[in-house]
Amino acid sequence: MIDRGGDRKTIVKRKKAAESVLYQLFCLALGLLLMTPLIYAVCISFMRPDEVLTKEIHFFPKSFYLGNYNIALAQTNIFRFMFNSFIVAFVSSVVRIVTASMAAFSFAFFDYRGKKALFYLVVGSMIIPADVLVVQNYFTTAELRLINTYVGMMVVFFVSAMNIFVMRQHFMTYSKTLRDAALVDGCGNFAFYARILLPSSTPVIATVFISSFVGTWNTYLWPLLVTNVNDMRTAQVAITMLNINEGSSYGYGTIMAAAVMILIPSILVFLMFQKRIVGGMMTGAVKG
Repeated sequence: MIDRGGDRKTIVKRKKAAESVLYQLFCLALGLLLMTPLIYAVCISFMRPDEVLTKEIHFFPKSFYLGNYNIALAQTNIFRFMFNSFIVAFVSSVVRIVTASMAAFSFAFFDYRGKKALFYLVVGSMIIPADVLVVQNYFTTAELRLINTYVGMMVVFFVSAMNIFVMRQHFMTYSKTLRDAALVDGCGNFAFYARILLPSSTPVIATVFISSFVGTWNTYLWPLLVTNVNDMRTAQVAITMLNINEGSSYGYGTIMAAAVMILIPSILVFLMFQKRIVGGMMTGAVKG
């Protein structure tokens, strides 16, 4: 007798395998399409001046020309700018984790009058564009005499309503009886927060840190406004300092070379902690 059931299972498995392959090919093609501008920028950074401004289309350089990188390094103190960006991004991310986690701890584990209204106010603040507050923030920073200081560049990044919301939703997955049991055992609120809650929330903390670091690293407008000394400029400003050569034959290649050097740290950070980011996003779903 012919085993039709086995043949049918084999056909279903082959169909699923073919669908999986097609889906992966589609995702690969979409990823390459989205990465095309980045790849092209890297290619331009290695092109000679006569290859950039030409009527012919050159996607890949004929040879690896490092002159654009030499010009970018000579015209701007890019390593100093990258150091400033690292200080601002790292410290801001650490402080943001502290403020977001403590606020989320309060919203998740404490009961007090006006808690819901305060939480809705925090969530509602996310709809306010950051550009609306730039002028007022600048005047406040100037009155505090924080112009041309690291604190002045970082202060607006210390608190994030989105991070508070994410960490609050994560803390809500914990049962309040866990805190009650800790209190019975003599563990205070701060000890519970620091010794139990935070160590068990590593994936979410890593997600907040990396997203904050990358976002602050790529910030351009605010550091440009609160600094007027070259030694305090951030990495993103280095690109604008090269715009004086935009009309020259080597301007585009030099700008792309600077952009590639500035982009490398954020890409490395993302690749190193990619699994942490995915784990943080999935933690709430797994616990739920």
